[in-house]
Amino acid sequence: MPSIATRTGDDGTTSLLFGQRVPKDHPQIEAVGAFDELNVALGTIKPLLPADARGAALRELLTAAQKNLVALMGELASAESDAARHAASKFEKVTDADLARFDTAIAALEGRGLKFDGWATPGANALAAAFDVARATARRGERRLSSLPAQGRSVRPTLRQFVNRLSDLLWLLAREAEQ
Repeated sequence: MPSIATRTGDDGTTSLLFGQRVPKDHPQIEAVGAFDELNVALGTIKPLLPADARGAALRELLTAAQKNLVALMGELASAESDAARHAASKFEKVTDADLARFDTAIAALEGRGLKFDGWATPGANALAAAFDVARATARRGERRLSSLPAQGRSVRPTLRQFVNRLSDLLWLLAREAEQ
């Protein structure tokens, strides 16, 4: 297996998906990095979930979200000039069905009559805190994503909706974990 240390980034640049090199602090790389952090944050939640049916269902939902994040990062890691190429590729894409999965989960949580009053104060327990860390990371990713059009990189509305829904879902899951 070839080494992971290619040394091509030693000059402060990195490659976008189809080979274009950009600075490591390029807005698209910043967005991809924020969603990479979110992927890790979601992964840190999974071992904290209970070993029951509810925990298994949440683990499945978080794993699906992580797979969606990989697809989102791939799309964001394509130059604007390669957006059509990415859209036509066999790479996974975030879809309306992924949004519907979050909407269903949000509706189920809201249907449980969660109680919260004003701003949350994270840290009631480890699981609630982990959900809040993931939520805050999702919101950072959302801000990076929202800045891309001003930098010349279009963003599909589905991606914005996906991140917003995921953030909302994580907030509700944190409140549920507190209770």
